[in-house]
Amino acid sequence: MTETATYTYKEHLIEKQRKAEEAMLEEFHLGDYTLDNPLVKYNAYLINPLSAVVLFKTEEPTAITVRVLGKTEEADIFQTFPVGTEHVLPIVGLYPEYENKVEIYPYQTPSKKHTVTIPVGEVEGTDLVNSIETTPEYMQDNIMFLCPANYALAIAVDYAGDVRLKLDVPMVWDVKVLENGHLLMSSDRLTSMPYFMSGMYEFSAVGKIYTEYRVPTGFHHDCCVLPNGDIIALTCNHENSTVEDQLVVVDKDTGVVKRTINYIDFLKPGAQKSGSWSEEDWFHNNAVWYDEHTNSLTLSGRHVNAMVNIDFDTEEINWIISDPDGWPEEYHKYLFTPVGDGEFDWQYEQHANLITPDGDVMCFDNHHYGAQDPDKYLTPEESYSRGVRYKIDTETMEIEQVWQYGKERGYEFFSPYICNVVYYNEDHYLIHSGGIAYDGQGNPSKELGPFAMQEDPDAKLESITVEWNHGVKEYELSVRSNYYRAEKFPLYSKKGGEYDLQLGAGRVLGYLGETAQMDYDIPAEEVNEPVPEKVDVRLTDEEDMFTFEAMFEKGQLVMLVLEGEEDTRRYFISTAKGHRGAMCAGTFLPKDDRETRTVVTKYGFDKGEYKVKLIIDDKKYDTGLTIKG
Repeated sequence: MTETATYTYKEHLIEKQRKAEEAMLEEFHLGDYTLDNPLVKYNAYLINPLSAVVLFKTEEPTAITVRVLGKTEEADIFQTFPVGTEHVLPIVGLYPEYENKVEIYPYQTPSKKHTVTIPVGEVEGTDLVNSIETTPEYMQDNIMFLCPANYALAIAVDYAGDVRLKLDVPMVWDVKVLENGHLLMSSDRLTSMPYFMSGMYEFSAVGKIYTEYRVPTGFHHDCCVLPNGDIIALTCNHENSTVEDQLVVVDKDTGVVKRTINYIDFLKPGAQKSGSWSEEDWFHNNAVWYDEHTNSLTLSGRHVNAMVNIDFDTEEINWIISDPDGWPEEYHKYLFTPVGDGEFDWQYEQHANLITPDGDVMCFDNHHYGAQDPDKYLTPEESYSRGVRYKIDTETMEIEQVWQYGKERGYEFFSPYICNVVYYNEDHYLIHSGGIAYDGQGNPSKELGPFAMQEDPDAKLESITVEWNHGVKEYELSVRSNYYRAEKFPLYSKKGGEYDLQLGAGRVLGYLGETAQMDYDIPAEEVNEPVPEKVDVRLTDEEDMFTFEAMFEKGQLVMLVLEGEEDTRRYFISTAKGHRGAMCAGTFLPKDDRETRTVVTKYGFDKGEYKVKLIIDDKKYDTGLTIKG
């Protein structure tokens, strides 16, 4: 029987990095590398092609200063590393298609500097910047990190619009800067379509991953760090067959889930419905914010047009910021009444809520549809998006709009999905409109960015990031793609004192929960013939899960069957076509709508081998592949 299915084993990225680091250190220790003759390892951790590691020894303990030379003096990036005799130094901020120069010298002794040349070739995805308006005095050594929302992966841009960091793996959702100077972002491991990830990576700009925190029911959109270091991660309530309506508290040291909060315990599904609402995705939680002053969580629910604040201990609602139109009477006591003489608009399908130090509430108001009543929905041409700040009084239940930016720009700043705001200080904010899309005729698209690109090859995507400082626009970046969020920080951390590269194998914590099975079989004739070649079966196996990819026509009845010695497992494969009301990370969408991707975790599997079989309509095929539990 001719084989028509392929099998690939994919090693965990942390394991690949462990092997690469051990080989690098072995080469270092076997050689005689000095400041004037260092070992240089380009892209040492495999995922940032604009990075390197430089290794050498000094006879005397000394601190070392590194300066990555920019194309202008203002674009230089530098860091001083701790005292030692063995120096393993992360080099970040290299340019693509450039002979990069890096100066290295003992601290306060630039007369002894040695210059290392690190050539970097073409790097895909680093040519997307349209324009930038800012000054080096304003940006200083900060970069703007753009998180993916489409096929273009994460990049970081300096004051001149040059890309100084690029991630080659699809780590998505927001990036956080931790107290130790590390970064926290989603893993690159998809556990469920269209964008639910295995968990979060703690990593550094050079690309070294220190920890994967696995989330049993998949991670999406956002997380936040509690004062004790534990992580609140957004996830899904699989027991209720719904998505994006649950959060978990993850122990920072063990990865154990210490607590789960289900939103159906305080809000009835369907109590409010935005224009993108569905029964499965009834809340669509895209942001979480912990307020230490009130021990509360503020949850952004895109599909209820609301920011919902709950007590972290009791899980009871404190207040809701939402247009009151259409809310059931039982929720009226949580809603606010607008006051003040200035302009006021409610937010619709908002993202990235936050609480300012004085208790005001900010968000990115996508203003998608622009009303609760479907008869009053706005067209894309009539729409706008904005950053907005509200002052609330939880005693009188009154709300006042005290600032906004974006409405005046109309549809050129309109993003029906994704985006964020950042509070730096009073009247100093970031406003990122990352989901702008135009159809082939130049009109604002009726589709979300990822779908616009699928429907129209001439569609154009754009992200615009603005920083507003006391009435002055200090920064505007335009990029040719959609980006989920934008965050500003220096590539070399100035936080936590952990400037050096921490060596040793990364950790994989927590576990992946069991993938839902079908509880019935599909009658089918077992045939002694290969899977049709056009189905193009590809299985990618990993230690804790596998991904099954294949091509099917719309409406075919398909089931993946795993047959073990004493255990048979069945997984439905949907061949339905159509667009979701939300697609906040289109990074994993197939470009051919016949393509399916089914991820199955190995949690609950028996030890031993499973035969991989495939039911297509009324026939059952043996793919010839096996996986180990």
